[in-house]
Amino acid sequence: MQLDLPAGQPVRRVPARTVLAVLVAAVLVAAVVAGLTRARTQPAPAGTGIVVIETNLAYQGEQAAGTGMVMTSSGEILTNNHVIRGATEITMRVPSTGQSYSAEVVGYDVVDDVALLQASGASDLKTISQGDSAAVNPGQSVQAVGNAGGTGRLSFASGTVTSLDRAITVSDDQGGTESLSGLIETNAAVRPGDSGGPLLNSSGQVIGMDTAASAGNRVDQTATSDGYAIPINKAVSIARQIESGNGSATVHIGGTAFLGVESTSSSYSGSGAVISAVVPGSAAEAAGLSPGDQILSVGGHTISSPDDLSQVVQTQKPGASVSAVYLDQAGATQTTSLTLASGPPR
Repeated sequence: MQLDLPAGQPVRRVPARTVLAVLVAAVLVAAVVAGLTRARTQPAPAGTGIVVIETNLAYQGEQAAGTGMVMTSSGEILTNNHVIRGATEITMRVPSTGQSYSAEVVGYDVVDDVALLQASGASDLKTISQGDSAAVNPGQSVQAVGNAGGTGRLSFASGTVTSLDRAITVSDDQGGTESLSGLIETNAAVRPGDSGGPLLNSSGQVIGMDTAASAGNRVDQTATSDGYAIPINKAVSIARQIESGNGSATVHIGGTAFLGVESTSSSYSGSGAVISAVVPGSAAEAAGLSPGDQILSVGGHTISSPDDLSQVVQTQKPGASVSAVYLDQAGATQTTSLTLASGPPR
């Protein structure tokens, strides 16, 4: 089943010598929060340049939490893509002051799990001190700082770098899997909610962005486990590309186009995407599409499967007008015009 809404990441080929891990953005469930706060009770220092991110996943009926790093005093925030994936609303809060800001997505890289946000109306924010991830060595002391358990408070976990250039397979709450490589591995106890937070060296400089923890975290939320961080040099390089507006096959710039349908493969013709549900108030509903209709093309691109539909919509910009050809429930070919809305990031 394919949904033109946030969904699990597609399975990709995994490099050799990988380990299984889970992404560490946390759904705000009271039982999870309680278990994790027992594991890390020592508060972090002021957390200069570190913010809490809270998201509303309206189409999934959930909320989630993660962490972010302030890149500019005017409110550019670096975080993981999976922290904001599927978000219909994003709020950024500075723990040391309690100041909250709504945030917009500037762009994101699904493959490398990096996203750049802009806090609305922010000014004079304290920023992180960036280190050099190319100078990181196994054995050096580190601290992972973040919103562990989604409590809204920063805490830290101490450890050492245990390995470099690691490749992992990660799973998420939506049942998707993906591969990440070139990561910093640490024995610091990275927890759900820490995603997007900094991995600090002994000088307090950011050398990585906390992203995942070993799969054992799912069984015992309080057990020490390996954590993985994206090297900060790589994360910042992607952020700079997003800032420049230079999109690519992996880097998405700006808002995400939204059709508003859930679809499945056709069991008869073997092509097209059969609509199984339409989001109320969406572009699809406004264009007269309804469950049972089979989409054959969008914007001149042939649709052979639900994945095709999702990919074609993602290449468009919010507000774009495109035509769609479809078979209605009576089997008649119809053409309609769609004005795509702005939807959740993927």
